[in-house]
Amino acid sequence: MRALRSLLLAAADSPWLQRFVQKYGFRLGAARFVAGETLDDAVPVLRRLNESGLLTNTTLLGEGVRDEAETRAVVAAYREVLDRIHADGLRTNVALKLTHLGLTIDEELARRNVVELVEHAANRGNFVRIDMEESRHVDATLRIYRALREAGHENVGTVLQSYLFRSEDDLAGLLPLAPNLRIVKGAYLEPPEIAYPRKADVDAAYAGLMETSLAGEGFTAIATHDETLIEHTIAFAREHGISKERFQFQMLYGVRPRLQLDLVRRGFDVLVATPYGPEWYRYLMRRLAERPANLLFLLRNLVRG
Repeated sequence: MRALRSLLLAAADSPWLQRFVQKYGFRLGAARFVAGETLDDAVPVLRRLNESGLLTNTTLLGEGVRDEAETRAVVAAYREVLDRIHADGLRTNVALKLTHLGLTIDEELARRNVVELVEHAANRGNFVRIDMEESRHVDATLRIYRALREAGHENVGTVLQSYLFRSEDDLAGLLPLAPNLRIVKGAYLEPPEIAYPRKADVDAAYAGLMETSLAGEGFTAIATHDETLIEHTIAFAREHGISKERFQFQMLYGVRPRLQLDLVRRGFDVLVATPYGPEWYRYLMRRLAERPANLLFLLRNLVRG
């Protein structure tokens, strides 16, 4: 399974495969995981999810921008997203990548761009989640998040990845900020010198991060489709008297939708990450690498033609 995951993550950088998948992907079933290529495509999906009792976030897919002018276009697009969410009364917030806002060009550029969006979100009564990317970007991402929180911005959160050895220490350093954190397992191909290669170790680290975060003063988003970890979270919160308002479950659009609705029926908040945009290929490949059932879904549609 690890070999298959490595192959799929490597395929994310294949120009030939990217051309093929982007040409045929929506016909083969990519629309199950991506809400469309435009904001107009995504809004009806977000509204439908809200109407079924689910919270949502949305992301304009893209990363690794190396042109400053392009980062300004990304900022403008996210401002439009926030305005549209506000105008349409959607229960939706925004998640974004700092490399989409210029982190690979200059950290200060990315910081300025995300500050603008966090401030615009605050004016719209909304929230921005700064996603975590490859390990080489973790330090800069946490520096920017810490600077935002220390400047008094409360409508911003970030992400920790349980497969990285360092995340336990990173969490300890963030706890005094009463942070809003999403805990994930991790979707990038990292070397065994810095990341747990075994699923059991990743899961154990996840449980530890979840417990420590819930025991703190902030808000914790439990981002997993793993029912064992979900039930562990529920039991831990109940045992320690942690209110349901202090955490929520987060899942991906198109993955385990019945589980999402079941948790809502049980009285828990569930947020569905619902991305859109023309640059959806790498996102899809990571979703296939995370869960073999996703790959089988696309292969079945390929056979059906």
